[in-house]
Amino acid sequence: LKQNPKEMDCLKKSSLFSLPIFLLYFSITLSFNNGVNASHKVFPGLQSTSTVDVKNVHRTGYHFQPPKNWINDPNAPMYFNGVYHLFYQYNPYGSVWGNIVWAHSVSTDLINWIPLEPGIYPSEVFDKYGTWSGSATILPNNKPIILYTGIVDAKNTQVQNYAIPADISDPFLRKWIKPDNNPLIVADVSINKTKFRDPTTCWLGEDGYWRTLIGSVWGKQGLAILYKSKNFMKWTKVQHPLHSVDGTGNWECPDFFPVLLHGSNGLDASYNKKNIKHVLKVSLDVTRFEYYTVGKYDTKKDRYIPDKTSIDGWKGLRLDYGNYYASKSFYDPSKNRRIMWGWANESDTVNDDVKKGWAGIQTIPRKLWLDPSGKQLVQWPVEELEALREQKIQLSNRKLNKGDKIEVKGITPAQADVEVTFSFSSLDKAEPFDPNWANLYAQDVCAIKGSTVQGGLGPFGLLTLASQNLEEYTPVFFRVFKAQDKYKVLMCSDASRSTLKNDKTMYKPSFAGYVDVDLTNKTLFLRSLIDHSVVESFGAGGKTCITSRVYPTLAIYDNAHLFVFNNGTETIKIKSLNAWTMGKPKMNWSFGHSSY
Repeated sequence: LKQNPKEMDCLKKSSLFSLPIFLLYFSITLSFNNGVNASHKVFPGLQSTSTVDVKNVHRTGYHFQPPKNWINDPNAPMYFNGVYHLFYQYNPYGSVWGNIVWAHSVSTDLINWIPLEPGIYPSEVFDKYGTWSGSATILPNNKPIILYTGIVDAKNTQVQNYAIPADISDPFLRKWIKPDNNPLIVADVSINKTKFRDPTTCWLGEDGYWRTLIGSVWGKQGLAILYKSKNFMKWTKVQHPLHSVDGTGNWECPDFFPVLLHGSNGLDASYNKKNIKHVLKVSLDVTRFEYYTVGKYDTKKDRYIPDKTSIDGWKGLRLDYGNYYASKSFYDPSKNRRIMWGWANESDTVNDDVKKGWAGIQTIPRKLWLDPSGKQLVQWPVEELEALREQKIQLSNRKLNKGDKIEVKGITPAQADVEVTFSFSSLDKAEPFDPNWANLYAQDVCAIKGSTVQGGLGPFGLLTLASQNLEEYTPVFFRVFKAQDKYKVLMCSDASRSTLKNDKTMYKPSFAGYVDVDLTNKTLFLRSLIDHSVVESFGAGGKTCITSRVYPTLAIYDNAHLFVFNNGTETIKIKSLNAWTMGKPKMNWSFGHSSY
């Protein structure tokens, strides 16, 4: 923050710099936390270790990430007066979590970004120990306002503050101010004040009251605490939470929004008319996954009731079955859509992050809507991403017998966008689904039935970021099972063979989810966004999404390969395959603040 002495002075006065940091924050150390460090885990000796030499191996080519240092949660994404804004948690001084400010970038297309000076940083008594996640709301007078969580003391007491633009006429909204009447919301005695954070985008009810949710926990009961306000300045806690679930642990980064029953258009958070459902998403601090339910919002009782088809808990629907956390959505009125941003942390070690000088990326923003079945969301990369497509290769009507693989040549496999439709003539060879797997997570089944385990109908799919002789590869594939009364489609993104690096502390999971898809036409569609150390995959048009972080040693740059494979006895046809080399977006970091 060298260019602004006042900002630097505020940060130096902050206890983030003057007190032992280990007194400030908690960390999650449970073994089943998705193998990824919690975003608030503290490394006192490393958080201000400056980056001397940034290692470019494994840095992404077209995903959002600053040139160096740590990033985590996307904050308060919004569209305002023709400009997209992305704030995100950022450490200006090192590549592990700590010293967090709200970095700020703007774009007109969600792909090419201009970095600006941090929008929010610790500077006041109500946030001097930390400025954590929050959301943006566009008020009826077309004025944006941000609610965010501030840390007020060394005991980790959390309050909810607001910030507004210093100059509403500035198209980039570079400067934000925090008025003196902060904090707006303080936890009462019934709330765990150290786990009371991440206010949602607010919505306006028919009664004229604004409402927002704040994630929390009481005992082991996850809570979406509901507050309401007539004037946005004075907030009152509703007697009961909007929703809560026993045994789920702390709820972070809640998100609550309406979706149309039909069509893919998005809705403003305040929309509440006929032919809609509501979605409640929470980030579970214990598991480090994103869960959601589809249901009904009872506006008279101010309660959310999940549909009977939505499992409310750890075995429920996930936005993404891989390395994806702390997501935040917003309504884009320019294209009448809802867009979701998510964060993908590293899966290597903290020491690796320090050595390479960076950690964390934002995944490609996704448009989301309700599936026609009404049971789940569908997600798809925003259409603007296609502007980065360059060299193209096509395959069609190519057969894959058991053990076959075909290399996809003519593109850059380390930085690619691949769409493939698989077809098969029969479901008869689908393997029986073992009843003992009924209580297992899909990830566990994928670990048992990996890409090298011969099957009937599958496994078939892509071998991404592969070395020439397959010493390393990350397979993304389908396998079809026959259950008692239906077929079950398993989709996997398996990092277990992604690298030859012999480090037992590196997290290399077999991420997986089931795909609720009609197989009447005997086809399955897969799209994978491959970008050096990340593979984002979308099954069946976006019904199941999986993000993997991987770190190959051989399959890097021009030595990476891409194959299509089948290891099942049923012959698979590549009905169509389209693959593109992906270009790099324009990220003019030199235009931005010196902290980047």
